[in-house]
This record gives sequence, structure tokens and C-alpha cells, in this order.
Amino acid sequence: MPTLILINPHAAGGRARGLVHPIQAFCKALPANNAQAQILVPESIEKALQVLSDLSHKTRVIVVGGDGTLNQMLPGLLKGGHEVGLVPYGSGNDCARAWGLHRMIWQEALVHALHAPSSSIDLGRVELSHKSVHYFHSSLAVGFDASVGNRALAGPKFLSGLPRYLLATLRELVHLKNWDLRIEADGHLIHQGSSLLASALNTPTYGGGMPAVPRASITDGQLNLLVGGKFNRLQTLLMLPRLLIGKHIGHARIQCCPFSIASIRNATPVPVAADGETLGFATDLKVTCMPQALQVVKLSLGLDQH
Repeated sequence: MPTLILINPHAAGGRARGLVHPIQAFCKALPANNAQAQILVPESIEKALQVLSDLSHKTRVIVVGGDGTLNQMLPGLLKGGHEVGLVPYGSGNDCARAWGLHRMIWQEALVHALHAPSSSIDLGRVELSHKSVHYFHSSLAVGFDASVGNRALAGPKFLSGLPRYLLATLRELVHLKNWDLRIEADGHLIHQGSSLLASALNTPTYGGGMPAVPRASITDGQLNLLVGGKFNRLQTLLMLPRLLIGKHIGHARIQCCPFSIASIRNATPVPVAADGETLGFATDLKVTCMPQALQVVKLSLGLDQH
């Protein structure tokens, strides 16, 4: 199978651009059978998607970037049926955590992506207001979490991961808002009324390592719905420490349940984000689990098992 290494130079606040020459040199030093990997540095996601569209054969595509980079490439990766390797180099890297790659240095991750076998994982699909369709590999956020994600995208470049997300959370508290959501999962009404957030999780963590649904799995054929009821500023602030250690599950205003198909509705547009990338606003969302939808190169460490 041919191999293509796609480096997003804008990942990690632009720091990924500094990997271009080291990766090129690293690949040249590999044995001849590995040195055939093509390396491209598309300057935009549009150009990266065009590269994927132009591939004539099923390819192992190694993405150098973070959750947002992988998210935006999902349409092209799915359409071509490509295998996906990952060299984590982003701000959140929750996908890398779920794949067992988070603690690898880029050289280790690249060798693993080149050599290791692939296996299938689940993805999420969301249809917004019966119009646009998007995919996600880690999380779909609606309400407060989406607003925090938008602030994190615009946050200071010297911060990454959890500190970046926490700063965005504190800033969003100033503008805290609840939405009147109607949420159904697999045909059952889960929540109706004032809500701080509604997130669909495929990975155990989101927001740069927050254990939102610690028992979530990327291979169990389902997503996990995390719903927060009505919260004021103080209650939200007090909930943050519990969220950081995964002790929010069981709180009176927090619900969590697995699902295959869910719907989220609101009378007025509510902010939506997928894998930390903003999707704008919507009044009607249909969220669907896509079991075994993507072939990826991950570690088998039991991280995706209950």
C-alpha cells in the first residue's frame, strides 16, 4: 500500500511547520522500502482534501497534526477508504490519547504509523438543521462546550492542551448561557429544559485531556451522550475540578448514556463544534454513530476496551 505523509504546517499554533525538514531527513534515513513515503505540506485543508481526492489507490495517510487537522480531513479519508496513521502535534490531542499515541515523541509515532497494522474504529456523524453533514472522531459539543472550544481556538498560542481549554472555560464563564434543549437518544427522551451543554463523545477525553466519559470506547459501536442541566456561574466553576478528575458522573444535573442515534433541538440557534472545530450554530442536530467506519494505526493497550 502506498504511503503519504501529510503535514499540517498550521497545527499546534504553527509549530508543526518546524517538523517539515526533520521529518524529511528522518524518512531519508530509513531503509529503502520505507523511504518511498511521499511527504506533502498543504498550506490549507482545502489543498489537503484535494490531495486526498487525487489519490488513485487506497493509501496509508499519515497525518501530522492534531484533532482539528484530522477532523477536517475525515471527509476525504472516508471517501477514499484510506488507512490513517497519526503523528500527534496539536493543541488537544484527545484522538492521540484514545489511540495510545499521546506519550510518543514524533519519531516514535511516525515509525509506528509507517509499520504497525491498522484496525477499525467508530466515528460520529452529525447533520445540522437537515442541511450540512460533518464527521467527528472524538467529540461533538453543543452549547457551553462549543463556546469554550471556539474561545480555545482563538486563545494564546503559547498555551496548548488542558491549560488552553481551562483559560477558555474561565473566559466563557463571564458570558455563561443555558439553552432550552430537547434531547432524545435511541427514541427515548433524555432531557428537556434548560441545559448548559450536550456533548456526544467517542473518546474518553475531550478538551485536551478532560475525562468527560472515562468508560467511552472507540470500538464499541456506540457514542456517549453527556448532558449538563441548568448551571449558573458558581455551579459551573465548582463542577470544573470534578470534571478534571472524572468525578462529575453521578452529579444530579449531569446525565451520561450510550446511544446509536440522538437528536438535539433548540428553538434558537445554539453553538456547535466537532473535535474542537467550530461548526457554527444550529437549531436541529441528528447525531449518529458510524461503527468501524475508519481504519487507523493505533496501539492496542486496552484503552478502547471496557
